[in-house]
Amino acid sequence: MKKETLVLAYSGGLDTSYSLKKLSQDRYEIHAVSVNTGGFSKDEINTIEAKAYQMGAFTYQNINALEDFYQKIVKYLLFGNVLKNNTYPLSVSAERIIQAIEIVNYAKKVGAKYIAHGSTGAGNDQVRFDLIFQVMAPEMQIVTLIRDNQLSREDEINYLKSEGIDIPWEKVQYSINQGLWGTSVGGAETLTSDLPLPDAAYPNQLTEKEPIKVELDFKKGELVGLNGTKSDPVSLIQQLQELAKKYAIGRDIHVGDTIIGIKGRVGFEAAAPLILIKAHHLLEKHTLSKWQQFQKEQLANFYGMQLHEGQYLDPAMRDIEAFMESSQERVSGKVFVELHPYRFELLGIESPFDLMQAEFGSYGEMNKGWTADDAKGFIKLTANSTKIYQHLNSKK
Repeated sequence: MKKETLVLAYSGGLDTSYSLKKLSQDRYEIHAVSVNTGGFSKDEINTIEAKAYQMGAFTYQNINALEDFYQKIVKYLLFGNVLKNNTYPLSVSAERIIQAIEIVNYAKKVGAKYIAHGSTGAGNDQVRFDLIFQVMAPEMQIVTLIRDNQLSREDEINYLKSEGIDIPWEKVQYSINQGLWGTSVGGAETLTSDLPLPDAAYPNQLTEKEPIKVELDFKKGELVGLNGTKSDPVSLIQQLQELAKKYAIGRDIHVGDTIIGIKGRVGFEAAAPLILIKAHHLLEKHTLSKWQQFQKEQLANFYGMQLHEGQYLDPAMRDIEAFMESSQERVSGKVFVELHPYRFELLGIESPFDLMQAEFGSYGEMNKGWTADDAKGFIKLTANSTKIYQHLNSKK
Protein backbone atom coordinates (compact mmCIF):
# COMPACT_ATOMS: atom_id res chain seq x y z
CA MET A 1 0.00 0.00 0.00
CA LYS A 2 1.44 3.36 -1.08
CA LYS A 3 2.11 5.70 1.81
CA GLU A 4 0.68 9.23 1.95
CA THR A 5 3.16 12.12 1.77
CA LEU A 6 3.35 14.18 4.98
CA VAL A 7 5.60 17.16 5.70
CA LEU A 8 6.56 17.63 9.35
CA ALA A 9 7.96 20.84 10.84
CA TYR A 10 10.91 19.20 12.60
CA SER A 11 13.12 20.78 15.27
CA GLY A 12 14.81 17.63 16.57
CA GLY A 13 13.27 18.05 20.02
CA LEU A 14 11.19 15.50 21.89
CA ASP A 15 7.75 16.52 20.56
CA THR A 16 8.70 16.51 16.88
CA SER A 17 10.83 13.37 17.29
CA TYR A 18 7.90 11.52 18.85
CA SER A 19 5.65 12.77 16.04
CA LEU A 20 8.11 11.66 13.37
CA LYS A 21 8.59 8.17 14.81
CA LYS A 22 4.90 7.58 15.41
CA LEU A 23 3.71 8.89 12.04
CA SER A 24 6.39 7.01 10.10
CA GLN A 25 4.92 3.76 11.43
CA ASP A 26 1.48 4.67 10.17
CA ARG A 27 0.51 5.23 6.57
CA TYR A 28 2.77 8.24 6.02
CA GLU A 29 5.98 8.91 4.10
CA ILE A 30 7.55 11.62 6.26
CA HIS A 31 9.49 14.57 4.86
CA ALA A 32 11.05 16.25 7.91
CA VAL A 33 11.82 19.95 7.39
CA SER A 34 13.70 22.42 9.60
CA VAL A 35 13.77 26.13 8.79
CA ASN A 36 16.89 28.09 9.71
CA THR A 37 16.02 31.62 10.86
CA GLY A 38 19.39 32.17 12.48
CA GLY A 39 19.56 29.56 15.22
CA PHE A 40 21.34 26.61 13.56
CA SER A 41 25.07 25.95 13.33
CA LYS A 42 26.40 23.50 10.74
CA ASP A 43 27.05 20.89 13.44
CA GLU A 44 23.53 21.29 14.84
CA ILE A 45 22.03 20.82 11.39
CA ASN A 46 24.02 17.60 10.93
CA THR A 47 22.88 16.33 14.34
CA ILE A 48 19.22 17.10 13.64
CA GLU A 49 19.44 15.42 10.23
CA ALA A 50 20.94 12.24 11.73
CA LYS A 51 18.24 12.18 14.39
CA ALA A 52 15.49 12.67 11.77
CA TYR A 53 16.61 9.60 9.82
CA GLN A 54 16.94 7.63 13.06
CA MET A 55 13.29 8.45 13.79
CA GLY A 56 12.15 7.21 10.38
CA ALA A 57 12.19 10.20 8.05
CA PHE A 58 11.96 9.46 4.33
CA THR A 59 13.83 12.69 3.61
CA TYR A 60 15.24 15.55 5.70
CA GLN A 61 15.59 19.13 4.52
CA ASN A 62 17.04 22.19 6.28
CA ILE A 63 15.85 25.38 4.58
CA ASN A 64 17.98 28.49 4.98
CA ALA A 65 15.36 31.24 5.33
CA LEU A 66 17.57 33.97 6.80
CA GLU A 67 17.26 36.34 3.85
CA ASP A 68 13.51 35.81 3.52
CA PHE A 69 13.10 36.26 7.26
CA TYR A 70 14.86 39.60 7.08
CA GLN A 71 13.18 40.88 3.91
CA LYS A 72 9.64 39.80 4.78
CA ILE A 73 9.54 40.41 8.52
CA VAL A 74 12.62 41.70 10.38
CA LYS A 75 12.98 44.73 8.11
CA TYR A 76 9.49 45.92 9.01
CA LEU A 77 9.97 45.26 12.71
CA LEU A 78 12.96 47.59 12.50
CA PHE A 79 11.12 50.20 10.41
CA GLY A 80 8.33 50.15 12.99
CA ASN A 81 10.63 50.07 16.05
CA VAL A 82 8.37 47.24 17.18
CA LEU A 83 8.63 46.23 20.84
CA LYS A 84 5.72 44.20 22.19
CA ASN A 85 4.50 45.88 25.41
CA ASN A 86 7.39 48.33 24.92
CA THR A 87 9.77 45.49 25.81
CA TYR A 88 10.00 42.46 23.52
CA PRO A 89 11.29 42.54 19.90
CA LEU A 90 9.04 39.57 18.92
CA SER A 91 12.03 37.25 18.55
CA VAL A 92 10.24 33.87 18.50
CA SER A 93 6.80 34.86 17.17
CA ALA A 94 8.40 36.49 14.13
CA GLU A 95 10.41 33.34 13.40
CA ARG A 96 7.40 31.03 13.61
CA ILE A 97 5.61 32.92 10.84
CA ILE A 98 8.38 32.53 8.27
CA GLN A 99 8.97 28.93 9.36
CA ALA A 100 5.30 28.08 8.78
CA ILE A 101 5.35 29.74 5.35
CA GLU A 102 8.47 27.83 4.29
CA ILE A 103 6.98 24.54 5.53
CA VAL A 104 3.83 25.09 3.44
CA ASN A 105 5.83 26.00 0.34
CA TYR A 106 7.89 22.83 0.72
CA ALA A 107 4.77 20.72 1.27
CA LYS A 108 3.31 22.04 -1.99
CA LYS A 109 6.58 21.33 -3.77
CA VAL A 110 6.53 17.63 -2.81
CA GLY A 111 2.77 17.29 -3.32
CA ALA A 112 1.94 16.53 0.30
CA LYS A 113 -1.65 15.97 1.40
CA TYR A 114 -0.75 16.20 5.07
CA ILE A 115 1.23 18.74 7.08
CA ALA A 116 2.21 18.40 10.73
CA HIS A 117 3.78 20.23 13.66
CA GLY A 118 4.63 19.29 17.25
CA SER A 119 2.91 22.09 19.15
CA THR A 120 0.89 21.43 22.27
CA GLY A 121 -2.60 22.81 22.86
CA ALA A 122 -1.41 25.27 25.51
CA GLY A 123 0.74 27.75 23.60
CA ASN A 124 0.94 30.38 20.87
CA ASP A 125 2.79 28.34 18.26
CA GLN A 126 -0.19 26.06 17.53
CA VAL A 127 -2.14 29.14 16.44
CA ARG A 128 0.63 30.56 14.29
CA PHE A 129 1.31 27.29 12.45
CA ASP A 130 -2.34 26.37 11.99
CA LEU A 131 -3.32 29.84 10.76
CA ILE A 132 -0.61 29.92 8.10
CA PHE A 133 -1.29 26.31 7.06
CA GLN A 134 -5.06 26.86 6.78
CA VAL A 135 -4.75 30.08 4.77
CA MET A 136 -2.00 28.95 2.41
CA ALA A 137 -3.00 25.30 2.00
CA PRO A 138 -6.64 24.73 2.96
CA GLU A 139 -6.59 21.47 0.99
CA MET A 140 -3.99 19.93 3.31
CA GLN A 141 -4.94 18.13 6.50
CA ILE A 142 -3.12 19.31 9.64
CA VAL A 143 -1.81 16.56 11.92
CA THR A 144 -0.87 17.38 15.54
CA LEU A 145 -0.33 14.26 17.64
CA ILE A 146 0.89 16.00 20.79
CA ARG A 147 -2.04 18.41 20.91
CA ASP A 148 -4.73 15.93 19.89
CA ASN A 149 -3.65 13.21 22.31
CA GLN A 150 -2.63 15.55 25.17
CA LEU A 151 0.63 13.67 25.56
CA SER A 152 3.02 14.23 28.45
CA ARG A 153 6.82 14.15 28.10
CA GLU A 154 6.81 10.84 29.95
CA ASP A 155 4.32 9.36 27.46
CA GLU A 156 6.52 10.39 24.55
CA ILE A 157 9.77 9.17 26.14
CA ASN A 158 8.26 5.81 27.09
CA TYR A 159 6.98 5.28 23.55
CA LEU A 160 10.37 6.06 21.99
CA LYS A 161 12.11 3.74 24.44
CA SER A 162 9.66 0.97 23.50
CA GLU A 163 10.76 1.49 19.89
CA GLY A 164 14.42 1.04 20.81
CA ILE A 165 15.24 4.77 20.84
CA ASP A 166 16.80 5.66 24.18
CA ILE A 167 18.14 9.16 23.56
CA PRO A 168 18.55 11.06 26.87
CA TRP A 169 15.61 13.50 26.74
CA GLU A 170 16.21 15.06 30.14
CA LYS A 171 14.38 18.32 30.34
CA VAL A 172 17.08 20.95 30.49
CA GLN A 173 16.68 23.56 33.20
CA TYR A 174 16.20 26.36 30.64
CA SER A 175 14.73 26.21 27.15
CA ILE A 176 16.62 28.35 24.64
CA ASN A 177 15.32 29.41 21.21
CA GLN A 178 17.92 31.33 19.24
CA GLY A 179 17.41 33.26 16.02
CA LEU A 180 18.51 36.30 14.03
CA TRP A 181 16.19 38.67 15.93
CA GLY A 182 16.92 37.50 19.48
CA THR A 183 16.93 34.51 21.81
CA SER A 184 14.11 33.51 24.15
CA VAL A 185 14.82 31.93 27.54
CA GLY A 186 12.22 29.95 29.49
CA GLY A 187 12.56 28.27 32.87
CA ALA A 188 10.88 27.67 36.22
CA GLU A 189 11.25 31.36 37.09
CA THR A 190 9.26 32.52 34.06
CA LEU A 191 6.30 30.44 35.24
CA THR A 192 6.11 32.73 38.29
CA SER A 193 5.35 36.45 38.59
CA ASP A 194 8.03 37.38 41.10
CA LEU A 195 11.27 35.55 40.29
CA PRO A 196 13.96 36.90 37.93
CA LEU A 197 16.03 34.65 35.71
CA PRO A 198 19.49 34.04 37.16
CA ASP A 199 22.48 35.40 35.32
CA ALA A 200 23.55 31.90 34.26
CA ALA A 201 20.24 31.28 32.44
CA TYR A 202 21.17 33.70 29.67
CA PRO A 203 23.15 32.27 26.76
CA ASN A 204 25.82 35.00 26.72
CA GLN A 205 27.84 36.07 29.72
CA LEU A 206 29.76 39.28 30.35
CA THR A 207 33.29 38.99 28.94
CA GLU A 208 34.07 42.63 28.04
CA LYS A 209 34.06 45.49 30.52
CA GLU A 210 35.79 48.33 28.68
CA PRO A 211 33.25 50.50 26.79
CA ILE A 212 33.56 50.71 23.00
CA LYS A 213 31.99 53.06 20.49
CA VAL A 214 30.05 51.69 17.55
CA GLU A 215 28.99 53.50 14.38
CA LEU A 216 25.80 52.29 12.69
CA ASP A 217 25.13 53.43 9.12
CA PHE A 218 21.50 53.43 7.94
CA LYS A 219 20.15 53.97 4.44
CA LYS A 220 16.38 54.36 4.03
CA GLY A 221 15.87 52.73 7.41
CA GLU A 222 18.05 49.68 6.77
CA LEU A 223 21.41 48.92 8.35
CA VAL A 224 24.05 49.12 5.61
CA GLY A 225 27.27 49.66 7.56
CA LEU A 226 28.98 48.89 10.87
CA ASN A 227 32.05 50.82 12.01
CA GLY A 228 32.69 51.99 8.45
CA THR A 229 32.36 48.56 6.82
CA LYS A 230 29.48 48.07 4.38
CA SER A 231 27.67 44.75 3.98
CA ASP A 232 24.19 43.22 3.71
CA PRO A 233 21.77 43.74 6.64
CA VAL A 234 21.69 40.09 7.77
CA SER A 235 25.50 39.89 8.03
CA LEU A 236 25.65 43.24 9.83
CA ILE A 237 23.00 42.22 12.37
CA GLN A 238 25.01 39.08 13.09
CA GLN A 239 28.25 41.07 13.41
CA LEU A 240 26.65 43.58 15.78
CA GLN A 241 25.31 40.69 17.85
CA GLU A 242 28.81 39.21 18.14
CA LEU A 243 30.12 42.57 19.38
CA ALA A 244 27.30 43.35 21.80
CA LYS A 245 26.78 39.91 23.33
CA LYS A 246 30.17 40.18 25.03
CA TYR A 247 28.66 42.99 27.11
CA ALA A 248 25.61 40.88 28.10
CA ILE A 249 23.38 43.56 26.57
CA GLY A 250 19.71 43.08 25.76
CA ARG A 251 18.45 40.97 28.67
CA ASP A 252 14.91 41.37 29.93
CA ILE A 253 11.68 39.54 30.78
CA HIS A 254 8.56 40.11 28.71
CA VAL A 255 5.10 39.81 30.23
CA GLY A 256 2.19 39.75 27.82
CA ASP A 257 -1.09 38.33 26.67
CA THR A 258 -0.94 35.03 24.81
CA ILE A 259 -3.18 34.39 21.83
CA ILE A 260 -5.15 31.82 23.82
CA GLY A 261 -6.05 34.37 26.49
CA ILE A 262 -3.69 33.70 29.40
CA LYS A 263 -0.80 35.83 30.61
CA GLY A 264 2.68 34.63 29.74
CA ARG A 265 6.20 35.50 30.88
CA VAL A 266 9.39 34.82 28.95
CA GLY A 267 13.00 35.90 29.29
CA PHE A 268 14.99 37.00 26.30
CA GLU A 269 18.37 38.24 25.19
CA ALA A 270 18.39 40.44 22.10
CA ALA A 271 21.45 42.67 22.03
CA ALA A 272 21.56 43.55 18.32
CA PRO A 273 17.76 43.95 17.88
CA LEU A 274 17.41 46.30 20.86
CA ILE A 275 20.42 48.41 19.88
CA LEU A 276 19.18 48.67 16.29
CA ILE A 277 15.59 49.52 17.23
CA LYS A 278 16.66 52.28 19.61
CA ALA A 279 19.32 53.63 17.22
CA HIS A 280 16.87 53.60 14.30
CA HIS A 281 14.22 55.32 16.41
CA LEU A 282 16.69 58.06 17.35
CA LEU A 283 17.50 58.64 13.68
CA GLU A 284 13.78 58.88 12.92
CA LYS A 285 13.30 61.49 15.64
CA HIS A 286 15.73 63.69 13.71
CA THR A 287 14.52 62.96 10.18
CA LEU A 288 10.71 62.40 10.32
CA SER A 289 7.99 64.94 10.87
CA LYS A 290 5.90 64.91 14.04
CA TRP A 291 2.89 63.39 12.28
CA GLN A 292 4.92 60.79 10.41
CA GLN A 293 6.22 59.56 13.75
CA PHE A 294 2.77 59.61 15.33
CA GLN A 295 1.00 57.68 12.59
CA LYS A 296 3.82 55.17 12.24
CA GLU A 297 3.74 54.40 15.96
CA GLN A 298 0.03 53.54 15.80
CA LEU A 299 0.44 51.32 12.75
CA ALA A 300 3.61 49.65 14.01
CA ASN A 301 1.97 48.73 17.31
CA PHE A 302 -0.92 47.09 15.43
CA TYR A 303 1.51 45.39 13.03
CA GLY A 304 3.47 43.84 15.91
CA MET A 305 0.30 42.63 17.63
CA GLN A 306 -1.03 41.00 14.46
CA LEU A 307 2.31 39.37 13.71
CA HIS A 308 2.51 38.03 17.27
CA GLU A 309 -0.95 36.50 16.89
CA GLY A 310 -0.19 34.80 13.57
CA GLN A 311 -2.20 37.15 11.35
CA TYR A 312 0.72 37.89 9.04
CA LEU A 313 -1.23 37.02 5.86
CA ASP A 314 -4.00 39.56 6.48
CA PRO A 315 -3.88 42.11 3.61
CA ALA A 316 -3.78 44.98 6.11
CA MET A 317 -0.23 43.88 6.95
CA ARG A 318 0.92 44.56 3.37
CA ASP A 319 -0.73 48.00 3.51
CA ILE A 320 1.11 48.84 6.73
CA GLU A 321 4.40 47.62 5.24
CA ALA A 322 3.87 49.96 2.28
CA PHE A 323 3.35 52.88 4.66
CA MET A 324 6.45 52.00 6.68
CA GLU A 325 8.53 51.57 3.52
CA SER A 326 7.46 55.03 2.34
CA SER A 327 8.22 56.57 5.75
CA GLN A 328 11.88 55.47 5.50
CA GLU A 329 12.72 57.50 2.38
CA ARG A 330 14.88 59.97 4.36
CA VAL A 331 15.81 57.85 7.35
CA SER A 332 19.48 57.77 6.37
CA GLY A 333 22.60 58.64 8.30
CA LYS A 334 24.91 57.49 11.05
CA VAL A 335 24.04 56.72 14.66
CA PHE A 336 26.79 56.67 17.28
CA VAL A 337 26.42 54.17 20.12
CA GLU A 338 28.59 53.23 23.08
CA LEU A 339 28.48 49.71 24.53
CA HIS A 340 28.88 49.15 28.27
CA PRO A 341 28.43 46.10 30.49
CA TYR A 342 24.70 45.24 30.51
CA ARG A 343 23.67 48.45 28.71
CA PHE A 344 24.27 50.76 25.76
CA GLU A 345 24.14 54.52 25.27
CA LEU A 346 22.96 56.44 22.21
CA LEU A 347 25.43 59.29 21.68
CA GLY A 348 23.94 61.08 18.68
CA ILE A 349 23.37 61.06 14.92
CA GLU A 350 24.67 62.56 11.71
CA SER A 351 22.35 62.87 8.71
CA PRO A 352 21.88 65.09 5.63
CA PHE A 353 18.14 64.95 6.44
CA ASP A 354 18.47 66.10 10.07
CA LEU A 355 15.56 68.47 10.74
CA MET A 356 17.43 70.20 13.57
CA GLN A 357 18.47 73.00 11.21
CA ALA A 358 20.01 75.96 13.04
CA GLU A 359 18.99 78.39 10.27
CA PHE A 360 15.40 78.21 11.56
CA GLY A 361 16.35 78.72 15.18
CA SER A 362 17.83 76.83 18.10
CA TYR A 363 15.46 75.42 20.69
CA GLY A 364 15.43 77.51 23.87
CA GLU A 365 17.83 80.04 22.34
CA MET A 366 17.18 82.57 19.55
CA ASN A 367 14.30 82.59 17.05
CA LYS A 368 15.38 83.45 13.50
CA GLY A 369 12.31 82.71 11.39
CA TRP A 370 9.66 84.74 13.25
CA THR A 371 9.21 87.84 15.40
CA ALA A 372 8.12 88.15 19.02
CA ASP A 373 4.71 89.42 17.84
CA ASP A 374 4.37 86.35 15.55
CA ALA A 375 4.98 84.10 18.56
CA LYS A 376 2.46 85.96 20.75
CA GLY A 377 -0.24 85.77 18.07
CA PHE A 378 0.40 82.09 17.46
CA ILE A 379 0.14 81.29 21.17
CA LYS A 380 -3.06 83.34 21.54
CA LEU A 381 -4.77 81.44 18.71
CA THR A 382 -3.49 78.10 19.97
CA ALA A 383 -5.05 78.79 23.38
CA ASN A 384 -8.43 79.85 21.91
CA SER A 385 -10.36 76.57 22.06
CA THR A 386 -9.30 75.84 25.65
CA LYS A 387 -10.08 79.40 26.74
CA ILE A 388 -13.60 79.14 25.31
CA TYR A 389 -14.22 75.78 27.01
CA GLN A 390 -12.93 76.96 30.40
CA HIS A 391 -14.90 80.22 30.18
CA LEU A 392 -18.19 78.39 29.56
CA ASN A 393 -17.58 75.66 32.13
CA SER A 394 -15.68 77.42 34.93
CA LYS A 395 -18.83 78.15 36.96
CA LYS A 396 -19.80 74.47 36.92
